[in-house]
Amino acid sequence: MSKREELIAKYAGDLETKCGMKPDMKLLTAVTVGCGPSIYNADACTVSASDPKELERVKKNFLIKKLGLADSPKLDEGIQAVLEIYGRSNRNKYRAVVYYLLVKHFRKASVYK
Repeated sequence: MSKREELIAKYAGDLETKCGMKPDMKLLTAVTVGCGPSIYNADACTVSASDPKELERVKKNFLIKKLGLADSPKLDEGIQAVLEIYGRSNRNKYRAVVYYLLVKHFRKASVYK
């Protein structure tokens, strides 16, 4: 099993245990691949939910640039909803899982097809 496959399995486990959902493995794999090398970097592989600058980067670089959404308060609301689903008390919020949840929240799976 490759390192990426191990990480995808870990992310699927988070979605099942922490978010209470059965992941779409094809979509989760596509989102993980889309994260690029950041999934292997100890700092970049997670999202700091308490850092406003980090959340702004998620909004600008992922929601607006990658998913093509228009900037609006709905984006911030979506990010907060996803962080609530993942569980605010969970210390490690993996970037690929947060992005997967955002793709599901905004119904933008078509970006990865």
